[in-house]
Amino acid sequence: MHPDARDLIETLGLVAHPEGGFYRETFRSRLFVRGPAWLGPDGGRSASTAIYFLLPGGVFSCFHRVMADEVWHHYDGDPVALHTLDKPTGHEIVLLGRDTQRGQRPQHVVPGGVFQAAKALGDRYALCGCTVAPGFEFADFVVPARTELVLAFPEHAALIESLTRV
Repeated sequence: MHPDARDLIETLGLVAHPEGGFYRETFRSRLFVRGPAWLGPDGGRSASTAIYFLLPGGVFSCFHRVMADEVWHHYDGDPVALHTLDKPTGHEIVLLGRDTQRGQRPQHVVPGGVFQAAKALGDRYALCGCTVAPGFEFADFVVPARTELVLAFPEHAALIESLTRV
C-alpha cells in the first residue's frame, strides 16, 4: 500500500469496509425520516449519512447494492472508475476525479437499488466521500454472489468476475 494511503487511513481514523477499501462515518443526521416500503414496518432511518471512503491503489469496492440514493464525492488522489449495473440502463462507467477536461467528474449519484463497484485508477489511492439519503444502514447493504450477478447480467460476466470476490 502506498505510504500516502497509509497516512490518510491513520489520520482520518479509517477502518476496513466489507466491500473493500477503508471508511469512517463522519455524519449521521439526527433528523429521522419515514418513507419507502423497503425501510420496513418501522419505516425509519436517519435522513442522511456521510462517510470518508478510501480505495488504495489496486483495491476495489466489490459490486454491492444500497437501497437509498448515494452521492459519491471525489476529494483527492487518483481518479475512480465507478461502475453501475441496472436492468434498464445496463452497464455504465463514470470517472470520478478532478480533471474535468478529461471527462472526470467530482460528484456522481448512484440511484438506490442499483448495483455499484469502484476501483481507483492509479497506484496511490483515491479519497472519496459518500452521502446516503435516507441514511445508510448495513441492513440495507447487499453484496450479491458472483453467480447471482452473472445470471442477472450475463453480458457483463467478465466485468463482474473482475469486481467481485465470491
